[in-house]
Amino acid sequence: MTTIPLTKRGAESLKAELHRLKTVERHAVVQAIAEARAQGDLSENAEYDAAKDKQGFIEGRILEIEGKLAAAQIIDPSTLDAGGRVVFGATVDLEEEASGTEVTYQITGDDEADIKHGRISVGSPIARALIGKEAGDVAEVQAPGGIKRYEIVEVRYE
Repeated sequence: MTTIPLTKRGAESLKAELHRLKTVERHAVVQAIAEARAQGDLSENAEYDAAKDKQGFIEGRILEIEGKLAAAQIIDPSTLDAGGRVVFGATVDLEEEASGTEVTYQITGDDEADIKHGRISVGSPIARALIGKEAGDVAEVQAPGGIKRYEIVEVRYE
């Protein structure tokens, strides 16, 4: 079984979602199914069908999260000592050479990636270009508009 890299924050987020699904969502959908059953004929009961579909989704998501957590390799970025190199979990300050625009990204697992919050997947083109480099290095990223060059300004483990 392959391991799934997760930051400590990402693992906590998945655990919280799992807890919510098991303690809140699962009970709510069981209640909705019971109420729909009480309405009589199930063959033409849209509420019953919708509740059963939702139950299937919830149970599938619970299994998915449990599988990911079982296969997870949890990495706490604050305990990393990578000698200033970009590794999984690192937060990297970049400056695009052409425009001078500065951006900050944390390299995370696929489930945690959220570009709006500055978290990119370790499998993304920019993360692959950054891994192993250190402050002062330049990473070339193949973007849809052509090659972009980013200078690594700082690497942090937080």
